[in-house]
Amino acid sequence: MELGPSSITALADLIAPNEDSESDDDTPSNYYAKLTPANIGVSKSNSVPDKEGSTNLAAKEADSNDIWGTEEVLDGAQYDDVYDTRLAPDYDIVYKQAVTSEDIFLGMGNKTPATASCEDMVITVKLPGSNFKDVNVDLTDKHLSVRSPKYKLGLHLPHPCDSKNGKAQWLSDKELLKITVQMKREYDMLNF
Repeated sequence: MELGPSSITALADLIAPNEDSESDDDTPSNYYAKLTPANIGVSKSNSVPDKEGSTNLAAKEADSNDIWGTEEVLDGAQYDDVYDTRLAPDYDIVYKQAVTSEDIFLGMGNKTPATASCEDMVITVKLPGSNFKDVNVDLTDKHLSVRSPKYKLGLHLPHPCDSKNGKAQWLSDKELLKITVQMKREYDMLNF
């Protein structure tokens, strides 16, 4: 097969069509050429205006040396310490629900065995060799911190809880800390 000038011209027409074509499929799209890693995330044109009404994002970033904003940091991140050499204790999370005889025997209630029907979360932390007076517990709505001289536990809770009304119990014979908190999820009113 010989490639003459007419064959090369015909091949060039197949690869790059003439500008005379009226089809939209033949025109090159510039959308993908504009897409770069800088386009991912919130665009600077959509930034929230400040009190004066300006959206000067560069001026706001220049005023702060922070890497992350306060809304980007996880709740409980202040407890994370990579240089702390204390061991992480074993723990269990168990869900608890209040059931009546109607729920168990007659099946008349809306309760199911799923965790969506549970009201409380029970966290048991095994602290062998620790005393009650040495254990420090800090509970927020989304984070639990348990500290002792030997152990350190920073636990992000799987569900938000009512941190003001939690209950902690120390079982000295088993060297076990049992924390019971009521969960407060967004759609709990549908489950109960």
